[in-house]
Amino acid sequence: MYCDQCKVLRCKKEQGEIPAHCPMLREDLLAKSHELLHQSENAKFFQAAAVVEAKGYGHWPRVREIAELCKAMNYKRLGLAFCIGLQKEALAFSSLMREHDIEVVSTVCKVGATPKEDFGIGEESKIRPGTFEVICNPIAQALYLNEQQVPLNVILGLCVGHDALFVKYATAFTVVLAAKDRVLAHNPLGALYAANYCLGLKD
Repeated sequence: MYCDQCKVLRCKKEQGEIPAHCPMLREDLLAKSHELLHQSENAKFFQAAAVVEAKGYGHWPRVREIAELCKAMNYKRLGLAFCIGLQKEALAFSSLMREHDIEVVSTVCKVGATPKEDFGIGEESKIRPGTFEVICNPIAQALYLNEQQVPLNVILGLCVGHDALFVKYATAFTVVLAAKDRVLAHNPLGALYAANYCLGLKD
């Protein structure tokens, strides 16, 4: 399975030969996915996402798409797990959601103020050695939002790995508003666009 290298892309065509080793040959896997997609909660969410995609395609920014998805699902509240370095952005997002009559319950990554030393993280692994630094606690963020019983979570700028832990322990649907990239102003695809140019990758 190397879909990134595929030149056939039978998956978006009505007919044609399926390449060897294509995931589309896994009829058991596809049948299981269809079964899960047809489950009531998943089906409703999946259909709403398709409607939002079609209505806003090329017109709505991701923030608006999140608001419209909430409206399509009749969600009045959502959870926001954000990085402390993006508190201003979190406030702006919450304010925009309120304009759509959506309440935002938010939790910051540093919740708990737990010193890094408590988890065996030494001075050599701190951002600023010799200073007091606390861990990010994405599991606490997830557990808190689980208690709030929000139907949808939004991730805003959690670190690589911390985002994975949040998703693992969150019980609600979770979408990403922005991915953390301190070098590229939270636009990680910039590195891939540069790689395409530097490596001479072509369509």
